[in-house]
Amino acid sequence: MEPIHVPGKPAKGIVYLAGAGPGDPSLVTLRTKELLEQADVILYDHLCHPRLLRWARPGAQMIYVGKTPGKPALTQRMITEQLIAQARAAKKVLRLKGGDPFLFGRGAEEASALADAGVAFEVVPGVSSALAVPAYAGIPLTHRELSSCALILTGHEDPQKKETQIRWDLVATLPGTKVILMGATTLHSTVRLLLEKGMNPKTPSAAIQWGTYPWQKTIQTSLEELPARAQESGLGPPMIVILGEVVNLRTQLQWWEKRPLWGQRVVLTRPMHELELASRLLQELGADVLEIPTIQIEPLPLEPAQLQWIQRCKDSFDWLVFTSANGAKIFFELLWKLHGDVRALGNARIAAVGKKTAQAVEAFHLKVDLIPERFTTEELAQKLTDEDVKNKRVCLVRGTLADPKLKVFLEAHGAQVIPLTVYQTTLQREDPTGDRNRLQNEGAHWILFASPSAVHAWKDLGLDQATKNHPRPKYASIGPVTTQALKHLGYPVDCEASEHTMKGLIDCLLQEVNQSHAPS
Repeated sequence: MEPIHVPGKPAKGIVYLAGAGPGDPSLVTLRTKELLEQADVILYDHLCHPRLLRWARPGAQMIYVGKTPGKPALTQRMITEQLIAQARAAKKVLRLKGGDPFLFGRGAEEASALADAGVAFEVVPGVSSALAVPAYAGIPLTHRELSSCALILTGHEDPQKKETQIRWDLVATLPGTKVILMGATTLHSTVRLLLEKGMNPKTPSAAIQWGTYPWQKTIQTSLEELPARAQESGLGPPMIVILGEVVNLRTQLQWWEKRPLWGQRVVLTRPMHELELASRLLQELGADVLEIPTIQIEPLPLEPAQLQWIQRCKDSFDWLVFTSANGAKIFFELLWKLHGDVRALGNARIAAVGKKTAQAVEAFHLKVDLIPERFTTEELAQKLTDEDVKNKRVCLVRGTLADPKLKVFLEAHGAQVIPLTVYQTTLQREDPTGDRNRLQNEGAHWILFASPSAVHAWKDLGLDQATKNHPRPKYASIGPVTTQALKHLGYPVDCEASEHTMKGLIDCLLQEVNQSHAPS
Protein backbone atom coordinates (compact mmCIF):
# COMPACT_ATOMS: atom_id res chain seq x y z
CA MET A 1 0.00 0.00 0.00
CA GLU A 2 1.41 3.41 -0.99
CA PRO A 3 2.14 5.88 1.83
CA ILE A 4 -0.75 8.25 2.47
CA HIS A 5 0.05 11.94 2.88
CA VAL A 6 -2.59 14.14 4.48
CA PRO A 7 -1.57 17.81 4.73
CA GLY A 8 -1.64 19.31 8.20
CA LYS A 9 0.11 19.56 11.53
CA PRO A 10 1.46 16.52 13.37
CA ALA A 11 -1.38 14.54 14.92
CA LYS A 12 -2.32 15.26 18.52
CA GLY A 13 -5.24 12.88 18.51
CA ILE A 14 -5.27 9.10 18.54
CA VAL A 15 -6.92 6.33 16.52
CA TYR A 16 -8.21 3.13 18.13
CA LEU A 17 -8.50 0.15 15.77
CA ALA A 18 -11.07 -1.88 17.67
CA GLY A 19 -12.91 -5.12 17.04
CA ALA A 20 -16.71 -4.99 17.21
CA GLY A 21 -17.03 -8.76 17.52
CA PRO A 22 -18.93 -11.16 15.26
CA GLY A 23 -22.40 -9.62 15.49
CA ASP A 24 -24.04 -10.33 18.85
CA PRO A 25 -23.60 -7.00 20.72
CA SER A 26 -23.00 -8.82 24.02
CA LEU A 27 -19.72 -10.19 22.62
CA VAL A 28 -18.04 -6.78 22.32
CA THR A 29 -15.10 -6.30 24.70
CA LEU A 30 -15.23 -3.97 27.69
CA ARG A 31 -12.39 -1.91 26.21
CA THR A 32 -14.30 -1.32 22.98
CA LYS A 33 -17.41 -0.33 24.95
CA GLU A 34 -15.33 2.20 26.92
CA LEU A 35 -14.01 3.68 23.68
CA LEU A 36 -17.50 3.91 22.20
CA GLU A 37 -18.51 5.96 25.24
CA GLN A 38 -15.48 8.27 24.93
CA ALA A 39 -14.75 8.73 21.21
CA ASP A 40 -15.19 12.03 19.38
CA VAL A 41 -15.47 10.31 15.98
CA ILE A 42 -16.57 6.75 15.20
CA LEU A 43 -15.95 5.16 11.79
CA TYR A 44 -17.83 1.86 11.60
CA ASP A 45 -18.18 -1.03 9.17
CA HIS A 46 -21.20 -2.75 7.60
CA LEU A 47 -21.05 -5.76 9.94
CA CYS A 48 -20.92 -3.74 13.16
CA HIS A 49 -24.21 -4.24 15.00
CA PRO A 50 -26.12 -0.92 15.01
CA ARG A 51 -27.01 -1.29 18.70
CA LEU A 52 -23.35 -0.83 19.59
CA LEU A 53 -23.63 2.80 18.51
CA ARG A 54 -26.09 3.51 21.34
CA TRP A 55 -23.11 3.53 23.68
CA ALA A 56 -21.64 6.49 21.83
CA ARG A 57 -21.53 9.71 23.83
CA PRO A 58 -23.93 12.50 22.83
CA GLY A 59 -22.43 14.64 20.10
CA ALA A 60 -20.04 11.99 18.79
CA GLN A 61 -19.64 12.08 14.99
CA MET A 62 -20.73 8.83 13.31
CA ILE A 63 -19.25 7.98 9.92
CA TYR A 64 -20.42 4.85 8.06
CA VAL A 65 -17.55 3.40 6.02
CA GLY A 66 -18.98 -0.03 5.32
CA LYS A 67 -19.12 -1.72 1.96
CA THR A 68 -22.67 -2.77 1.08
CA PRO A 69 -23.11 -4.84 -2.12
CA GLY A 70 -24.48 -2.73 -4.97
CA LYS A 71 -24.05 0.60 -3.15
CA PRO A 72 -21.30 3.25 -3.44
CA ALA A 73 -18.69 3.07 -0.69
CA LEU A 74 -15.59 4.87 0.48
CA THR A 75 -12.36 3.37 -0.82
CA GLN A 76 -9.82 2.04 1.66
CA ARG A 77 -7.57 4.99 0.88
CA MET A 78 -10.40 7.45 1.63
CA ILE A 79 -11.08 5.72 4.97
CA THR A 80 -7.43 5.92 5.98
CA GLU A 81 -7.20 9.57 4.95
CA GLN A 82 -10.24 10.27 7.13
CA LEU A 83 -8.59 8.55 10.12
CA ILE A 84 -5.41 10.62 9.74
CA ALA A 85 -7.28 13.90 9.21
CA GLN A 86 -9.49 13.37 12.28
CA ALA A 87 -6.48 12.51 14.45
CA ARG A 88 -4.65 15.62 13.24
CA ALA A 89 -7.67 17.63 14.36
CA ALA A 90 -6.87 16.37 17.89
CA LYS A 91 -9.83 13.98 17.89
CA LYS A 92 -10.18 10.71 19.74
CA VAL A 93 -11.05 8.44 16.81
CA LEU A 94 -12.58 4.96 17.05
CA ARG A 95 -12.26 2.77 13.97
CA LEU A 96 -14.83 0.07 14.67
CA LYS A 97 -14.28 -3.09 12.62
CA GLY A 98 -16.28 -6.31 12.51
CA GLY A 99 -14.71 -9.27 14.29
CA ASP A 100 -11.04 -8.69 15.08
CA PRO A 101 -9.19 -5.83 13.34
CA PHE A 102 -6.06 -7.89 12.64
CA LEU A 103 -7.77 -10.96 11.17
CA PHE A 104 -8.73 -10.39 7.50
CA GLY A 105 -9.98 -6.92 8.43
CA ARG A 106 -7.35 -4.69 6.78
CA GLY A 107 -6.54 -3.41 10.24
CA ALA A 108 -2.84 -4.01 9.69
CA GLU A 109 -2.91 -1.87 6.54
CA GLU A 110 -4.62 0.97 8.40
CA ALA A 111 -2.18 0.67 11.31
CA SER A 112 0.78 0.88 8.88
CA ALA A 113 -0.64 3.99 7.25
CA LEU A 114 -1.19 5.61 10.66
CA ALA A 115 2.38 4.78 11.69
CA ASP A 116 3.75 6.26 8.44
CA ALA A 117 1.73 9.44 9.08
CA GLY A 118 2.99 9.76 12.65
CA VAL A 119 -0.47 9.19 14.13
CA ALA A 120 -0.70 7.49 17.53
CA PHE A 121 -2.86 4.38 17.51
CA GLU A 122 -3.95 1.51 19.71
CA VAL A 123 -5.17 -1.92 18.60
CA VAL A 124 -8.09 -3.40 20.54
CA PRO A 125 -8.60 -7.10 19.73
CA GLY A 126 -12.14 -8.30 19.12
CA VAL A 127 -13.90 -11.66 19.33
CA SER A 128 -13.29 -13.09 15.88
CA SER A 129 -16.14 -14.60 13.89
CA ALA A 130 -13.74 -17.46 13.12
CA LEU A 131 -14.04 -18.53 16.76
CA ALA A 132 -17.45 -17.22 17.82
CA VAL A 133 -19.63 -18.30 14.90
CA PRO A 134 -18.68 -22.01 15.05
CA ALA A 135 -19.27 -21.92 18.83
CA TYR A 136 -22.75 -20.41 18.31
CA ALA A 137 -23.47 -23.19 15.82
CA GLY A 138 -22.40 -25.85 18.33
CA ILE A 139 -19.16 -26.72 16.50
CA PRO A 140 -15.90 -26.74 18.51
CA LEU A 141 -12.85 -26.08 16.34
CA THR A 142 -10.72 -28.57 18.27
CA HIS A 143 -11.45 -31.78 20.12
CA ARG A 144 -8.98 -34.11 21.81
CA GLU A 145 -10.19 -37.10 19.80
CA LEU A 146 -11.07 -35.44 16.50
CA SER A 147 -8.91 -32.38 15.79
CA SER A 148 -5.71 -31.03 17.32
CA CYS A 149 -5.37 -28.01 15.02
CA ALA A 150 -7.50 -25.40 13.28
CA LEU A 151 -6.59 -23.55 10.09
CA ILE A 152 -8.27 -20.19 9.35
CA LEU A 153 -8.41 -19.13 5.69
CA THR A 154 -9.94 -16.35 3.66
CA GLY A 155 -12.23 -17.25 0.82
CA HIS A 156 -11.81 -13.79 -0.69
CA GLU A 157 -8.21 -12.83 -1.42
CA ASP A 158 -7.14 -9.47 -2.80
CA PRO A 159 -8.36 -9.51 -6.44
CA GLN A 160 -5.21 -7.61 -7.51
CA LYS A 161 -2.97 -10.54 -6.58
CA LYS A 162 -1.47 -12.29 -9.57
CA GLU A 163 -1.79 -15.67 -7.87
CA THR A 164 -3.17 -17.12 -4.66
CA GLN A 165 -1.01 -17.30 -1.54
CA ILE A 166 -2.96 -20.30 -0.23
CA ARG A 167 -1.45 -23.76 -0.78
CA TRP A 168 -4.74 -25.52 -1.49
CA ASP A 169 -2.92 -28.82 -2.00
CA LEU A 170 -1.74 -28.66 1.63
CA VAL A 171 -5.10 -27.45 2.90
CA ALA A 172 -6.82 -30.40 1.25
CA THR A 173 -4.56 -32.99 2.89
CA LEU A 174 -3.71 -31.36 6.23
CA PRO A 175 -5.53 -33.00 9.18
CA GLY A 176 -7.67 -30.90 11.51
CA THR A 177 -10.38 -28.28 11.12
CA LYS A 178 -10.55 -25.69 8.33
CA VAL A 179 -12.42 -22.43 8.80
CA ILE A 180 -13.03 -20.33 5.69
CA LEU A 181 -14.14 -16.73 6.19
CA MET A 182 -15.78 -14.53 3.53
CA GLY A 183 -16.27 -17.55 1.31
CA ALA A 184 -19.88 -17.20 0.13
CA THR A 185 -19.24 -15.92 -3.40
CA THR A 186 -16.36 -18.35 -4.02
CA LEU A 187 -17.86 -21.42 -2.34
CA HIS A 188 -18.34 -23.44 -5.54
CA SER A 189 -14.81 -22.82 -6.82
CA THR A 190 -13.25 -23.39 -3.36
CA VAL A 191 -14.96 -26.77 -2.93
CA ARG A 192 -14.09 -27.80 -6.47
CA LEU A 193 -10.44 -26.89 -5.85
CA LEU A 194 -10.30 -28.83 -2.57
CA LEU A 195 -11.81 -31.93 -4.21
CA GLU A 196 -9.33 -31.67 -7.10
CA LYS A 197 -6.47 -31.46 -4.58
CA GLY A 198 -7.56 -34.67 -2.92
CA MET A 199 -9.83 -33.74 -0.01
CA ASN A 200 -12.29 -36.45 0.96
CA PRO A 201 -15.67 -35.56 -0.63
CA LYS A 202 -17.45 -36.99 2.46
CA THR A 203 -15.68 -34.57 4.83
CA PRO A 204 -18.29 -33.25 7.34
CA SER A 205 -19.00 -29.64 6.43
CA ALA A 206 -21.11 -26.72 7.60
CA ALA A 207 -21.96 -23.27 6.29
CA ILE A 208 -23.24 -20.59 8.66
CA GLN A 209 -24.80 -17.30 7.57
CA TRP A 210 -25.23 -14.32 9.93
CA GLY A 211 -23.55 -16.21 12.76
CA THR A 212 -24.34 -15.06 16.34
CA TYR A 213 -27.39 -13.09 15.14
CA PRO A 214 -30.96 -14.14 16.06
CA TRP A 215 -31.49 -15.07 12.41
CA GLN A 216 -28.37 -17.27 12.18
CA LYS A 217 -28.82 -20.00 9.58
CA THR A 218 -26.76 -23.21 9.49
CA ILE A 219 -26.58 -26.13 7.09
CA GLN A 220 -24.67 -29.35 7.76
CA THR A 221 -23.72 -31.80 5.02
CA SER A 222 -20.74 -33.36 3.21
CA LEU A 223 -18.09 -31.35 1.36
CA GLU A 224 -19.26 -32.49 -2.06
CA GLU A 225 -22.86 -31.52 -1.31
CA LEU A 226 -22.08 -28.21 0.37
CA PRO A 227 -22.34 -25.80 -2.62
CA ALA A 228 -25.67 -27.25 -3.77
CA ARG A 229 -27.13 -27.27 -0.24
CA ALA A 230 -26.02 -23.70 0.38
CA GLN A 231 -27.64 -22.57 -2.87
CA GLU A 232 -30.88 -24.45 -2.12
CA SER A 233 -31.02 -22.87 1.35
CA GLY A 234 -30.43 -19.38 -0.01
CA LEU A 235 -27.26 -18.84 2.01
CA GLY A 236 -25.14 -15.87 1.08
CA PRO A 237 -22.75 -13.40 2.72
CA PRO A 238 -21.76 -13.05 5.46
CA MET A 239 -20.91 -16.73 5.59
CA ILE A 240 -18.40 -18.94 7.37
CA VAL A 241 -17.55 -22.46 6.20
CA ILE A 242 -16.22 -25.17 8.53
CA LEU A 243 -14.71 -28.41 7.30
CA GLY A 244 -13.70 -31.36 9.48
CA GLU A 245 -14.89 -34.13 11.77
CA VAL A 246 -15.81 -31.66 14.53
CA VAL A 247 -18.83 -30.60 12.44
CA ASN A 248 -20.57 -33.83 13.43
CA LEU A 249 -20.60 -32.67 17.06
CA ARG A 250 -23.18 -30.03 16.15
CA THR A 251 -25.97 -32.60 16.42
CA GLN A 252 -25.26 -32.86 20.14
CA LEU A 253 -23.82 -29.44 20.96
CA GLN A 254 -25.99 -26.89 19.14
CA TRP A 255 -27.55 -24.49 21.67
CA TRP A 256 -28.03 -21.04 20.14
CA GLU A 257 -30.81 -22.22 17.84
CA LYS A 258 -32.49 -24.29 20.55
CA ARG A 259 -33.54 -21.46 22.85
CA PRO A 260 -37.29 -21.26 23.55
CA LEU A 261 -38.07 -18.14 21.45
CA TRP A 262 -35.74 -18.99 18.56
CA GLY A 263 -37.32 -18.06 15.24
CA GLN A 264 -39.77 -15.59 16.83
CA ARG A 265 -39.52 -11.95 15.74
CA VAL A 266 -40.95 -9.90 18.60
CA VAL A 267 -41.78 -6.18 18.55
CA LEU A 268 -41.42 -4.07 21.70
CA THR A 269 -43.46 -0.85 21.70
CA ARG A 270 -42.32 0.71 24.98
CA PRO A 271 -40.68 4.15 25.29
CA MET A 272 -37.01 4.20 24.34
CA HIS A 273 -35.74 4.51 27.92
CA GLU A 274 -37.73 1.42 28.97
CA LEU A 275 -36.63 -0.91 26.17
CA GLU A 276 -33.25 -2.21 27.30
CA LEU A 277 -34.18 -4.69 30.04
CA ALA A 278 -37.13 -6.26 28.20
CA SER A 279 -35.11 -6.41 24.98
CA ARG A 280 -32.24 -8.17 26.73
CA LEU A 281 -34.55 -10.74 28.37
CA LEU A 282 -36.19 -11.57 25.06
CA GLN A 283 -32.84 -11.83 23.26
CA GLU A 284 -31.53 -14.22 25.91
CA LEU A 285 -34.55 -16.42 25.20
CA GLY A 286 -33.64 -16.44 21.51
CA ALA A 287 -36.07 -13.88 20.09
CA ASP A 288 -35.23 -11.55 17.24
CA VAL A 289 -36.27 -8.29 18.90
CA LEU A 290 -37.48 -5.25 16.99
CA GLU A 291 -37.35 -2.18 19.21
CA ILE A 292 -40.07 0.15 17.93
CA PRO A 293 -40.94 2.73 20.60
CA THR A 294 -44.35 4.23 19.85
CA ILE A 295 -44.55 6.75 22.69
CA GLN A 296 -42.19 9.02 24.58
CA ILE A 297 -42.42 10.47 28.08
CA GLU A 298 -41.92 14.23 28.51
CA PRO A 299 -41.84 15.87 31.97
CA LEU A 300 -44.27 18.76 32.34
CA PRO A 301 -43.58 22.08 34.03
CA LEU A 302 -45.70 22.42 37.16
CA GLU A 303 -47.89 25.37 38.02
CA PRO A 304 -46.81 27.58 40.95
CA ALA A 305 -49.57 26.16 43.17
CA GLN A 306 -48.41 22.58 42.41
CA LEU A 307 -44.80 23.47 43.22
CA GLN A 308 -45.95 24.89 46.54
CA TRP A 309 -47.60 21.56 47.38
CA ILE A 310 -44.28 19.80 46.87
CA GLN A 311 -42.38 22.50 48.74
CA ARG A 312 -44.76 21.99 51.67
CA CYS A 313 -44.92 18.24 51.09
CA LYS A 314 -44.33 17.43 54.76
CA ASP A 315 -47.58 19.15 55.73
CA SER A 316 -49.53 18.73 52.48
CA PHE A 317 -50.24 15.02 52.06
CA ASP A 318 -51.32 11.93 53.95
CA TRP A 319 -50.84 9.69 50.93
CA LEU A 320 -48.64 9.79 47.81
CA VAL A 321 -50.18 7.59 45.12
CA PHE A 322 -48.17 6.65 42.01
CA THR A 323 -49.85 5.12 38.98
CA SER A 324 -46.65 4.67 36.92
CA ALA A 325 -42.91 4.27 37.31
CA ASN A 326 -42.35 7.33 35.13
CA GLY A 327 -44.46 9.46 37.46
CA ALA A 328 -42.58 8.21 40.52
CA LYS A 329 -39.19 8.91 38.98
CA ILE A 330 -40.09 12.42 37.85
CA PHE A 331 -41.76 13.30 41.18
CA PHE A 332 -38.84 12.23 43.35
CA GLU A 333 -36.26 13.87 41.10
CA LEU A 334 -38.23 17.10 41.53
CA LEU A 335 -38.55 16.56 45.28
CA TRP A 336 -34.79 16.05 45.59
CA LYS A 337 -34.13 19.14 43.51
CA LEU A 338 -36.34 21.25 45.77
CA HIS A 339 -35.43 19.75 49.14
CA GLY A 340 -32.48 17.38 48.86
CA ASP A 341 -33.79 15.52 51.91
CA VAL A 342 -36.11 12.52 52.25
CA ARG A 343 -37.50 14.00 55.47
CA ALA A 344 -39.40 16.50 53.33
CA LEU A 345 -42.01 13.78 52.87
CA GLY A 346 -42.94 13.88 56.54
CA ASN A 347 -45.27 11.01 57.49
CA ALA A 348 -46.93 10.61 54.10
CA ARG A 349 -47.61 7.01 53.19
CA ILE A 350 -46.86 5.73 49.70
CA ALA A 351 -48.97 3.58 47.36
CA ALA A 352 -47.93 2.18 43.97
CA VAL A 353 -50.04 0.56 41.28
CA GLY A 354 -47.62 -2.36 40.74
CA LYS A 355 -44.19 -3.87 41.21
CA LYS A 356 -42.43 -1.80 38.58
CA THR A 357 -43.81 1.44 40.02
CA ALA A 358 -42.84 0.29 43.51
CA GLN A 359 -39.30 -0.44 42.30
CA ALA A 360 -39.08 3.11 40.93
CA VAL A 361 -39.99 4.43 44.39
CA GLU A 362 -37.62 2.04 46.16
CA ALA A 363 -34.78 3.24 43.91
CA PHE A 364 -34.90 6.40 46.04
CA HIS A 365 -34.52 4.27 49.21
CA LEU A 366 -38.14 4.62 50.25
CA LYS A 367 -40.57 1.95 51.38
CA VAL A 368 -43.90 1.46 49.59
CA ASP A 369 -46.76 0.93 52.02
CA LEU A 370 -49.39 -0.40 49.63
CA ILE A 371 -49.29 -2.42 46.39
CA PRO A 372 -52.43 -4.19 45.10
CA GLU A 373 -52.24 -7.91 44.32
CA ARG A 374 -53.47 -7.23 40.78
CA PHE A 375 -51.65 -4.31 39.20
CA THR A 376 -54.62 -2.23 38.03
CA THR A 377 -55.96 1.18 39.04
CA GLU A 378 -59.26 -0.47 40.08
CA GLU A 379 -57.44 -2.74 42.53
CA LEU A 380 -55.36 0.19 43.75
CA ALA A 381 -58.50 2.24 44.39
CA GLN A 382 -60.10 -0.60 46.34
CA LYS A 383 -56.98 -1.13 48.46
CA LEU A 384 -56.81 2.57 49.27
CA THR A 385 -60.44 2.73 50.33
CA ASP A 386 -59.83 -0.30 52.55
CA GLU A 387 -57.29 1.91 54.34
CA ASP A 388 -60.04 4.52 54.98
CA VAL A 389 -59.12 7.62 53.01
CA LYS A 390 -62.01 9.71 54.26
CA ASN A 391 -60.83 13.27 54.91
CA LYS A 392 -57.29 12.24 53.96
CA ARG A 393 -55.20 14.38 51.60
CA VAL A 394 -54.17 12.15 48.70
CA CYS A 395 -51.60 13.39 46.18
CA LEU A 396 -52.27 11.51 42.93
CA VAL A 397 -49.08 11.59 40.81
CA ARG A 398 -49.82 10.70 37.21
CA GLY A 399 -49.43 11.42 33.51
CA THR A 400 -51.79 13.10 31.06
CA LEU A 401 -53.27 9.76 29.94
CA ALA A 402 -53.94 8.36 33.42
CA ASP A 403 -57.28 6.68 34.09
CA PRO A 404 -59.57 9.40 35.58
CA LYS A 405 -61.64 6.82 37.45
CA LEU A 406 -59.14 6.55 40.31
CA LYS A 407 -59.62 10.21 41.29
CA VAL A 408 -63.40 9.94 41.05
CA PHE A 409 -63.43 6.74 43.12
CA LEU A 410 -61.27 8.19 45.88
CA GLU A 411 -63.29 11.39 46.07
CA ALA A 412 -66.48 9.34 46.30
CA HIS A 413 -65.00 7.77 49.45
CA GLY A 414 -64.30 11.13 51.05
CA ALA A 415 -60.66 11.68 50.07
CA GLN A 416 -59.33 15.12 49.28
CA VAL A 417 -57.51 14.35 46.02
CA ILE A 418 -54.76 16.64 44.79
CA PRO A 419 -53.88 15.61 41.20
CA LEU A 420 -50.29 16.20 40.17
CA THR A 421 -49.78 15.66 36.43
CA VAL A 422 -46.00 15.49 36.05
CA TYR A 423 -45.54 14.15 32.50
CA GLN A 424 -47.22 13.84 29.15
CA THR A 425 -47.18 10.93 26.73
CA THR A 426 -46.59 11.85 23.09
CA LEU A 427 -46.17 9.92 19.86
CA GLN A 428 -42.67 8.75 18.99
CA ARG A 429 -42.71 9.84 15.37
CA GLU A 430 -39.02 9.22 14.70
CA ASP A 431 -37.51 5.77 14.26
CA PRO A 432 -34.56 5.90 16.69
CA THR A 433 -33.58 2.25 16.22
CA GLY A 434 -34.21 1.78 12.49
CA ASP A 435 -36.34 -1.28 13.26
CA ARG A 436 -39.48 0.08 11.58
CA ASN A 437 -37.82 -0.67 8.25
CA ARG A 438 -37.25 -4.26 9.30
CA LEU A 439 -40.90 -4.55 10.34
CA GLN A 440 -41.94 -3.25 6.92
CA ASN A 441 -39.60 -5.60 5.05
CA GLU A 442 -39.77 -8.74 7.18
CA GLY A 443 -42.92 -8.58 9.30
CA ALA A 444 -43.14 -9.95 12.86
CA HIS A 445 -44.57 -12.86 14.78
CA TRP A 446 -45.54 -10.96 17.94
CA ILE A 447 -46.34 -7.37 18.93
CA LEU A 448 -46.06 -6.73 22.69
CA PHE A 449 -48.05 -3.92 24.32
CA ALA A 450 -47.45 -2.77 27.89
CA SER A 451 -49.91 0.15 28.03
CA PRO A 452 -53.11 1.43 26.36
CA SER A 453 -51.20 4.52 25.19
CA ALA A 454 -48.79 2.32 23.21
CA VAL A 455 -51.78 0.60 21.58
CA HIS A 456 -53.34 3.89 20.46
CA ALA A 457 -49.95 5.17 19.29
CA TRP A 458 -49.41 2.02 17.21
CA LYS A 459 -52.66 2.77 15.41
CA ASP A 460 -52.09 6.54 15.13
CA LEU A 461 -48.60 6.05 13.67
CA GLY A 462 -49.95 3.64 11.05
CA LEU A 463 -47.60 0.89 12.18
CA ASP A 464 -50.33 -1.72 11.82
CA GLN A 465 -50.04 -1.12 8.06
CA ALA A 466 -46.34 -2.05 8.11
CA THR A 467 -47.23 -5.74 8.42
CA LYS A 468 -50.05 -5.86 5.86
CA ASN A 469 -47.87 -7.67 3.28
CA HIS A 470 -46.85 -10.34 5.78
CA PRO A 471 -48.70 -12.99 7.82
CA ARG A 472 -50.72 -11.41 10.64
CA PRO A 473 -48.67 -10.95 13.82
CA LYS A 474 -50.08 -12.01 17.16
CA TYR A 475 -50.83 -9.40 19.81
CA ALA A 476 -49.82 -9.76 23.45
CA SER A 477 -51.17 -7.56 26.25
CA ILE A 478 -49.73 -6.81 29.69
CA GLY A 479 -53.17 -6.67 31.35
CA PRO A 480 -56.93 -6.07 31.11
CA VAL A 481 -56.78 -2.30 30.51
CA THR A 482 -54.36 -2.76 27.60
CA THR A 483 -56.47 -5.64 26.33
CA GLN A 484 -59.54 -3.40 26.35
CA ALA A 485 -57.66 -0.81 24.28
CA LEU A 486 -56.59 -3.46 21.75
CA LYS A 487 -60.12 -4.83 21.36
CA HIS A 488 -61.58 -1.33 21.09
CA LEU A 489 -59.35 -0.69 18.05
CA GLY A 490 -60.19 -4.05 16.50
CA TYR A 491 -56.95 -5.90 17.27
CA PRO A 492 -57.24 -9.55 18.32
CA VAL A 493 -55.66 -10.37 21.69
CA ASP A 494 -53.76 -13.64 21.45
CA CYS A 495 -52.16 -13.48 24.88
CA GLU A 496 -52.80 -11.56 28.13
CA ALA A 497 -50.33 -11.67 31.01
CA SER A 498 -51.70 -13.00 34.29
CA GLU A 499 -49.08 -10.94 36.17
CA HIS A 500 -49.26 -7.39 34.84
CA THR A 501 -45.50 -6.81 34.48
CA MET A 502 -43.03 -7.12 31.61
CA LYS A 503 -41.86 -10.42 33.10
CA GLY A 504 -45.46 -11.60 33.17
CA LEU A 505 -45.91 -10.54 29.55
CA ILE A 506 -42.79 -12.44 28.47
CA ASP A 507 -43.92 -15.51 30.47
CA CYS A 508 -47.25 -15.36 28.65
CA LEU A 509 -45.45 -15.21 25.30
CA LEU A 510 -43.26 -18.19 26.25
CA GLN A 511 -46.29 -20.23 27.21
CA GLU A 512 -48.08 -19.47 23.94
CA VAL A 513 -45.03 -20.30 21.82
CA ASN A 514 -44.39 -23.53 23.72
CA GLN A 515 -48.00 -24.60 23.23
CA SER A 516 -47.89 -23.87 19.51
CA HIS A 517 -44.69 -25.92 19.15
CA ALA A 518 -45.93 -28.82 21.29
CA PRO A 519 -46.67 -32.05 19.37
CA SER A 520 -50.39 -32.59 18.83
